[in-house]
Amino acid sequence: MANKTVLVIEDNEMNMKLARSLLQIGKYNVLEAFDAENGIQLAREHHPDLILMDIQLPGMDGLTATLKIKNDPAVKDITVVALTSYAMEGDEKKAMDAGCAGYIAKPIDTRSFLETLGQFLV
Repeated sequence: MANKTVLVIEDNEMNMKLARSLLQIGKYNVLEAFDAENGIQLAREHHPDLILMDIQLPGMDGLTATLKIKNDPAVKDITVVALTSYAMEGDEKKAMDAGCAGYIAKPIDTRSFLETLGQFLV
């Protein structure tokens, strides 16, 4: 998916590094934010094709950030996919209710990650 840009909003450096590496292998342009506030700002500035949103973030959580994005006319059309290690029953529904188009549980399955993302970048 050359020339597609993915914004990763993730506060864990190891998870960010893994996502960055996989996205670069897939020839995506990668933007990075370690908290929701910076992520929302980057979304407004760069209008990426996709946002990978960690749910458990310092300060504003990922679901609140997703709601802000989906209520902002400038960026509401950007696809947001939840990315979280807290894959408890009901979490996927909460993510979808907040406006996420999909849900990826951590740890990331490196074999299917790019294929999964491709479903959201058509």
